Amino acid sequence: MKDTTSLLRLAQEAAVEAGQEILKIYDTDFEVDYKEDQSPLTQADQKSNQVIMSYLNSLDIPIISEENQQLPYPERKDWKQFWLVDPLDGTKEFIKKNGEFTVNIALISDGIPVLGVIYVPVKKELFFGSEEAAFKMLNVESKSDLDKADKIQLQAKQPTSEVIVVASRSHLTPETEAFIDKIENSEGVFSVETISAGSSLKICMVAEAKADVYPRYAPTMEWDVAAGHAICHAAGVKVLQAGTDQELTYNKENLLNPWFVVGNRFLN
Repeated sequence: MKDTTSLLRLAQEAAVEAGQEILKIYDTDFEVDYKEDQSPLTQADQKSNQVIMSYLNSLDIPIISEENQQLPYPERKDWKQFWLVDPLDGTKEFIKKNGEFTVNIALISDGIPVLGVIYVPVKKELFFGSEEAAFKMLNVESKSDLDKADKIQLQAKQPTSEVIVVASRSHLTPETEAFIDKIENSEGVFSVETISAGSSLKICMVAEAKADVYPRYAPTMEWDVAAGHAICHAAGVKVLQAGTDQELTYNKENLLNPWFVVGNRFLN
C-alpha cells in the first residue's frame, strides 16, 4: 500500500489531467445527453472519468465514481478504504459555460474522507488536503506545475459581525433562505452577504476563508462532497449533518447525502 503522500500526488495528477481533457471539450459545441434521473451528461464527464480510472485502477483500492456502474451495497459494505470520485462536478455549470465546475477525488477510510483533491480547470486552481493540512495551488495547467506552483495554506475564516454565506447557484431552496434569515437575526451579526457559486467551489470557499458558512438543504451525492469534506477537515472546518453534531459519513447503503452545513458557525 502506498503512503498518503504518494496517494495524494496520484490523485492530484489524475485530477489535473482529467481537467485538461475536460477543457478540450468545453471549448467545443458539445452535445448534452440525460441520464434516467434527468441529470445532464456530456462527453466531458465520460472522458474525465476515463482519465481518472487510468490512474486509480493501478492500485488495489476499490473505486466509487459517479460515472461507473454502482456496486450493490453487500459487495462494498465492508470496504475499509476506497476512492470516491466525481469526474465533473457541476455539469450544469459546465453546460452554461460559466467556469464553475470541478474535478473531485477523495480517499475514504472507515467511512471518513482522509484525502481530498478538487481541481478547477478554468481557473487553474487545485485545492487539496489530507490529515496534515490543506492548501490551494495556483496556476496549475499541467502535472509538471505541481512541483513549482504557488501554494497557499487554507484556514477557516475568523468570526466577525459581517457574515458571508455561500449558497448554490442552481439549488437555492426555501430551507436555505430560512437558514439565512436565522443568521440575520442572530446576536452579534451586523450584516449578512449571500454569494453564489456552483459545484464544490462552495465548500472550497469556506475552506479558504472566503465565506463563513455553506448550508446545503438540497440533494447531493457522496461523490459531490467527499473531496471538499477532506479539505475542510484539514483546514479546520466542520461538515455536519444539518441540525446535528454528526459529520457526514460515506459508503452508506444509499449514496444520497443528508442535508448538511459547512462551517464553524451557525451549525445548529
